[in-house]
Formats: sequence, C-alpha cells, structure tokens
Amino acid sequence: MSTKTKPGKVIFNNDAAQKLMAFAALIALFIIFSLASPNFFKFDNIVSIVLATCVNGVLALGITIVLLTGGIDLSIGTSLTFSAVIAGVCIVNLHLPVFVGILIGVGTGALCGCINGIIISKMKLPAFIATLGMQMVLKGLSLVISGTKPIYFNDVKVFREIAMGSILGKIIPGFEIPNSVLIFAAVSIIAGLIITKTIVGRYGCAIGSNEEATRLSGVNVDAWKIAIYSICGVFSGLAGILMASRLNSAQPALGAGYETEAIAAAVIGGTSMSGGEGTIMGTIIGAFIISVLTNGLRILSVPQEWQTVVTGVIVIAAVYMDILRRRKK
Repeated sequence: MSTKTKPGKVIFNNDAAQKLMAFAALIALFIIFSLASPNFFKFDNIVSIVLATCVNGVLALGITIVLLTGGIDLSIGTSLTFSAVIAGVCIVNLHLPVFVGILIGVGTGALCGCINGIIISKMKLPAFIATLGMQMVLKGLSLVISGTKPIYFNDVKVFREIAMGSILGKIIPGFEIPNSVLIFAAVSIIAGLIITKTIVGRYGCAIGSNEEATRLSGVNVDAWKIAIYSICGVFSGLAGILMASRLNSAQPALGAGYETEAIAAAVIGGTSMSGGEGTIMGTIIGAFIISVLTNGLRILSVPQEWQTVVTGVIVIAAVYMDILRRRKK
C-alpha cells in the first residue's frame, strides 16, 4: 500500500491486515478442497497449481504496475497469446535461434504495451476502451498469423526446458523445481524493486493518487504512462513464452480471459482499482488464490461455466471491499 505526501513523493507501507486476510483465505481454500477431495492435495496436483500460478502470476505482476496508475489493461491475455505466436513463427517457421525468438516474443509484448500507452496518453482514449480494442486486434492477428492452427515446438526440445526443465535438478540431484517457478520468483523480485525502489514505481503511484497534481509538479505523465504500459507488455510477453513452453506449443485461440484472472489476483491481493495502492506480495497471494480456486473447482467436477461465475463474483467482492476500505480512510 502507498500513502501520498506530495506529488512525486510516495511513502510505502505494508498493509499487513489486507495481506493477512488474503493469506488466511488461501489457507482456508487449501483446507476446504483437501477435505472435499483426496485428489486435491496430491503432489502432482500441487505442482499443477504452482505451474498455473507462474503464468497467471507473471500477468498479475504486470497489471499491478498499471493498476497503481489508476489505469487498466484488458489486452494482456491476448498479448500473451500474440507474443507466443510470434515467438513460434520466429523459432519454428523462420528457424531463428531460440534465444532470438524469445527476445522477439517478449519484445512483441512490450510493443503492444507501448502502443496501448501511446493511445491512452496521446490520443486521450480511456484505458478501458483502448485496451479492449487492442485485445480484439491481437486476438485476430494471432489467428491470422498462425493460420488458426497451433504452432508446435516438437523439434525444438530446448524450448520446453524453459518452463518445464530444472536447472536446480541438474545442480542438486533430486531437487527438481521447474524453471518456471524460478522465473516467477525472479520476476516477482524485479517487480517488487520496480514498485518500491525505482522512479517508475514512485511516479506510477503518484499518478494513481492524483494525476493532475503530479502533472502540475513537472512530471511528464504521458511519457511515464507509456513506459509503465510497456513494462506491463514485457510481463505479458514473458508470460506468453512460459505458457508456450509449458504446452510445448503456441495456441492462437488461447489467452482470452486470462486478463480477468490476473486483475482478480491483483485486486484480491490489495491493489486498488482506483490507483495509488498495491503490493507485489499481495498480488502473489492473490494469484495463488485464483489458481487454487480454479483447480479445486475442477477437481470437484464443477462445470467450466460455473467456475467463471465464481471468479466473477470474487472480482466484484474484492473491488467492493477495496471501495469500503478507501471510504474508511
């Protein structure tokens, strides 16, 4: 959480109560689903939850930075897909080196975020409309470029190792932690440093707290918005690479709906939709809550449509709690 003192200067404080409530909810979900089904707490299922959280968590970290400014990005889900498809085209179709393909994929996400930032800051379109339009554009482009067919990495064995391999397992025999978990941990640390230790985080929170006051204090708000949306795009691109590596394919029809879960994770973790407040640790807890909830409902054979209903209700409840918390302040 952040408390604004004057434009451009933000003091960060941990909202311990909010994070404690989210963590308690996470533990409660684990207990409930474990009692409801013996299959939930099996090792393979826990690994599946963690792997799912890595992708959604990286997206949630990116959207947290945007939400701090009081903005929103509804295109992160399809940006994930588009980045994966572009990486697939570069690596599989054009036979470029894997590292180059990954850089191009992540760069594609950054470019999408940059375009969002330009449309929002320079053309003065509401973030909701601008990113909704970008969502539709990227969804269509993913299908067009891939020919509506998945791009498989079967002949590129090293690509699957990005998410599903284990560097630690090779160093310490028997210590098999998937690389995607390590990547998520590293990205979480980077996101935390961006928010708490860099000018990007300080100006982002200042913009979210009072954009006009920040502008009048001499800050180039438009430029920083473009930078922040570009950073969010980098996170989306990285999430796309992780997803493609995990599935060993770039699925052009995948990605829609991921933005909802990412936003839900950030809001559940205490990030305010009004801007100016949020923590990376809270977002991580929120991402695990979404993954555990989705996995648990699937284990209990709850239909997909009802899983979506539950997620929507949770988002509404989390936003309402945020409104009540801000009213009390």
